[in-house]
Amino acid sequence: MTAEIGENTKLQMNIKTILGICFGLMSLCGVYFTLIAEIQSLQVRLMRIEEYVKMNSEFRVKWPRGELGALPDDAEQNMRLQYLEKHQEKALDNIQSIKLKAKEIELKK
Repeated sequence: MTAEIGENTKLQMNIKTILGICFGLMSLCGVYFTLIAEIQSLQVRLMRIEEYVKMNSEFRVKWPRGELGALPDDAEQNMRLQYLEKHQEKALDNIQSIKLKAKEIELKK
């Protein structure tokens, strides 16, 4: 019972089987193209995320160094701190002079 397969071999299938095969192939094609589109979408997202990480790393390094500038609020805060430091120095000088005067008064007694 050896059947030879050649150009003249006949194959009989009903319409249901042929439609089922066609439907299966179309489903596989649809899944394939859906997966390809999803992969491409994820690659684009990955490229964007990598760019954001690069920009964030650059910002994280350069901002504390002052290479990216300073906010106006920072400049105002720095001016206020300098003002307070000058007044603190004056207050410490005044305290020192008061202590010296108090010692001089005690020594005179």
